[in-house]
Amino acid sequence: MDLHYTAEETAFRDTVRAFLDTHLPADLQRKVRQHLRLAKDDYVRWHKIVAQQGWAAPAWPVEHGGTGWTSVQRHIWEDECARAATPPILPFGVNMVAPVIMAFANAEQKAYYLPRILNCDDWWCQGYSEPGAGSDLASLKTTAERDGEHYIVNGQKTWTTLGQHADMIFCLVRTDSTVRKQEGISFLLIDMKTPGITVRPIIMLDEEHEVNEVFFDNVRVPVSNLVGQENKGWTYAKYLLGHERTGIAAVGRSKRELTFLKQLAMQQSKRGAPLLHDPAFAAKVATLEIELMALEMTVLRVISDEGKGPGPQASMLKVRGSELQQQLTELMVEAIGPQALPFDPAFLDGSEPHSSGGDDLAAPLAAYYFNYRKTSIYGGSNEIQKNIITQMILGL
Repeated sequence: MDLHYTAEETAFRDTVRAFLDTHLPADLQRKVRQHLRLAKDDYVRWHKIVAQQGWAAPAWPVEHGGTGWTSVQRHIWEDECARAATPPILPFGVNMVAPVIMAFANAEQKAYYLPRILNCDDWWCQGYSEPGAGSDLASLKTTAERDGEHYIVNGQKTWTTLGQHADMIFCLVRTDSTVRKQEGISFLLIDMKTPGITVRPIIMLDEEHEVNEVFFDNVRVPVSNLVGQENKGWTYAKYLLGHERTGIAAVGRSKRELTFLKQLAMQQSKRGAPLLHDPAFAAKVATLEIELMALEMTVLRVISDEGKGPGPQASMLKVRGSELQQQLTELMVEAIGPQALPFDPAFLDGSEPHSSGGDDLAAPLAAYYFNYRKTSIYGGSNEIQKNIITQMILGL
């Protein structure tokens, strides 16, 4: 594999960098760089800026509004967005439900939903996990019973990320309980404004309202909102999860955070010298940097297979990427020490311009550390991903 970028790819990077330098609002960049909380309007505003440029869905086919970029160009775009500290384009619409719609939905569904996803006219959330069906997703119990031209949906979903903002939810539901559990699942698109839906917040350890429980009480969903065939939802679910896990590696973001960690460690003192010059701490940073470089090379190797969809390698990227993200947050808290202890929600939410503790860089780091405990769980826990790697890559 040739790891050198071509002249055309280098020119493309310059074009992307110029766009970001010109169009990324300074207030959004500051929030991302300083690990402050993003509001719904922050996500939507950035999405619409990128959509206006025609770059909101780089991986989509051109006929649906995609860019026509190669996999290397898409990697460059993601790398530069991370470097510039943009808000993320949320994956639930663009990278998760949209590929399923493109691959399995009918023409009417594609014509209606895809343009709305592209322009962020609909905010999507994911209805997969349940209290008794997380990594063992096929054990889900939310039911959808056919009643004429509607399904009647009853049950509960949990850990529904940013569901409090959502217009739509894509849901796995059980439509046949008499067959093997993987074979009785269907894929429904549900309007969150439908009567019978209740969203209840789950407040996390960092006191942020990021995830939710969603309850369905006799919710009537048109049969026309079924994607593909009834009872074939497990196939669509696995297709979607491959796209989700590929993005979880987040190499570009980790590279940005590594730079932040080094700057942080240079500002902290140990025995009269910068902490980054301490041999023990420097060895930890160097080890992490080497591992991150290895992950980036693995990502480049995977994307070099142009035209192939995400395979079991996505599980490998998910496991290592999430582990390194957690290690980065651990080293940040270690570097900053007791200065990470004060908890200042007003500063994190942006209602106060500066931290009450006096150190704006340190103030968000404990919350950031706690929040990133989730990365080895969502998208399928790392233990489950290791089983996939063992069976599908190693053949054991």
